[in-house]
Formats: sequence, structure tokens, C-alpha cells
Amino acid sequence: MTPPTAPPASDLTFEKALEELETLVARMEDGKLPLEESLAAYQRGAELIKFCEAKLGAAQARIAILDGETLRDLDPGKP
Repeated sequence: MTPPTAPPASDLTFEKALEELETLVARMEDGKLPLEESLAAYQRGAELIKFCEAKLGAAQARIAILDGETLRDLDPGKP
């Protein structure tokens, strides 16, 4: 079950939020959670997804700014 004192997603790093989301998905896919715990896990998962999407969107915006608004595939061989 998701602890009732779970920190808000905004207090987590992207990596910690993703890790928690992966754990929730695995527990839900197992099919052994009672209904109320499944609903709580789903709600927490939705919160974590929204947070992760926002973080990724912000990172993409920063890359676009740093790259002169032109997004392209990263090529480690090119400066």
C-alpha cells in the first residue's frame, strides 16, 4: 500500500518518482492488492506520472533554449 505519509511528488527527484512509480505498477500488476489499496496506488501513480511528465517537459524546454530552439538528436561525437 502507498504509505499515507508519502511525500508529495514535488518533494521527490525525477529518479525517485520514477522508481516509486515502477514499484507501484509492479504491485498493481501482481493483482493481489485489495480494492482500496489499488485505488490509492492508482491515484498515487497518476500523481507521479504528472510530476514526471512535467519534469521531462521542463528538461526538454531547457534543452531547446540551450540549443537555440532547435531540437535534434544528440550525437556524442559532435561538439
